[in-house]
Amino acid sequence: MPPLPNPRPRHLSLGPLETEILQILWELGSATVKDVHDRILTDPDRELAYASVTTVLRRLTQKGWLACDKQDRAFRWRPIVSPEEASILRAHEQLQHFLAVSNPDVVAAFADALDGASVEKLDAIAQRLKAARQARED
Repeated sequence: MPPLPNPRPRHLSLGPLETEILQILWELGSATVKDVHDRILTDPDRELAYASVTTVLRRLTQKGWLACDKQDRAFRWRPIVSPEEASILRAHEQLQHFLAVSNPDVVAAFADALDGASVEKLDAIAQRLKAARQARED
């Protein structure tokens, strides 16, 4: 089981425009505000101010999703977290919320509803956890 990414974003929740811009940066690898703005405006029905893209890029940087590098006179943003790492972080957050319910009846009902393949996956996860903990102790 892959470990949680490090460094991790300070804030996992993203708005729709933040998610869209992060997706663009994952596709491009790195980009300037103009690159991102131009990509969004390829949709002829779309309007978005250049300053709004700058604001969202800065917000994503503050949240810990992006890094900003100055290249000549332009700033380039690049993702710190890959799409795969983001998926792991979201799954971890959802699991933490689920476990926070701390109602054994809810957890039991969930477990009871699992099909055979899901139970096998959970068993495999339990074995990986056991091996990882054993490795840390050795």
